[in-house]
Amino acid sequence: MKQVLAIITLLFLIISCNKTTDKIEPKITKPKPVKIEFGFNYADYNVINDTIEKGQTFGSIIQGQNIGNKQVYSIVEQIKDSFNVRNIRYHKPYTLLRSKNKTNDLQVFIYQPDALSYYVIDLRDSVAKAYKKVKPVTLKRKIIGGILKNSLSGTLGNESVETALASRITKIFAWSIDFFKLKKGDRYGLIFKERFINDSIYNGVEELEAAFFEYKGKIVYAFPFEQDTTSGKIEYYDDEGKTLKNLFLKTPIKFSRITSRFTSNRFHPVQHTWKAHKGTDYAAPTGTPISTTAAGIVETTGYTAGNGNFVKVKHNGTYSTQYLHMSRILVKRGQRVTQGQTIGLVGSTGLATGPHVCYRFWKNGVQVDALKLNLPTGESLTGRNRERFLKQIEPLKRELDSIGNL
Repeated sequence: MKQVLAIITLLFLIISCNKTTDKIEPKITKPKPVKIEFGFNYADYNVINDTIEKGQTFGSIIQGQNIGNKQVYSIVEQIKDSFNVRNIRYHKPYTLLRSKNKTNDLQVFIYQPDALSYYVIDLRDSVAKAYKKVKPVTLKRKIIGGILKNSLSGTLGNESVETALASRITKIFAWSIDFFKLKKGDRYGLIFKERFINDSIYNGVEELEAAFFEYKGKIVYAFPFEQDTTSGKIEYYDDEGKTLKNLFLKTPIKFSRITSRFTSNRFHPVQHTWKAHKGTDYAAPTGTPISTTAAGIVETTGYTAGNGNFVKVKHNGTYSTQYLHMSRILVKRGQRVTQGQTIGLVGSTGLATGPHVCYRFWKNGVQVDALKLNLPTGESLTGRNRERFLKQIEPLKRELDSIGNL
């Protein structure tokens, strides 16, 4: 009998254990992520995201939310000092926040004129309010460098950097480097800061901290420096404190190529005779801006059968330059021009087989080869400014040198 009771007890325990083991664990429900945009919790509203279509206005958009003409006029009057409804533009994004009740009333209208800012038109009270906000921006430092594998723009694109930086760099080095002559295999290094909206959305390059390019076997550095800390004016200098600005730019056109050089004997492609070519030809598409390489006074503009439309600029008592074959002249005789100012557009007027500018250079009244001149440079840093500059760039130069293994 005792054995039977022991067996029954054992079976009872086994069954009890199995029941405990088979219990269903309660499901853990993860909370839904809270989405907050423009300072509003999206969970509290019915949200519509859209873009301004052609012909749409602020009034037509909110009228589509069961708001009558009189109410629209009242809203526009109430917010006119903070937001001009006429400023909304085609293809810009906007957001509608509507109530979650049966009436689904429009509560908030949000308009984004650009990636960084937005306007909020708050309709939740009896009096409408409007205000502007700017999204938080984070600056992140980035260092790239190595070997140029293609053009500067292509190299930056491969590094996921906006190609607009190429234009900025070209302007900084315009007096020191002819970017047409950079070769694959030349070294470079860049240190800069990029903007990120809400710490995640890329918004371009904020500032260039330092750079170098290998050019004709020489390393050319660029460091920004503010001599007068109250002026906000920044200039660029090399690693010795010498300004990168010269009296003349290297070329009259950005991103072009030389098709013919200064020579005493060249076979003319149109006249089919051997004759001197006293200029440098830069090929570029028709309409490309032509810049004066130095400040000065427009001495002559006009047209000849050989030169086509041309402009000649007198820079001082020593130097003059001329720009030929323009499709259009954009300056007048006697006009003062600044260095880098657009004075005309590339064309093929006169004796030309294709669109280009023939760039001619005079020194003391004699035409010379601009590519072989040692032209005067600008001022360099001295005294305390130079000491402060050298101290400031010391860590930056170390970083650049480590990038390119200089």
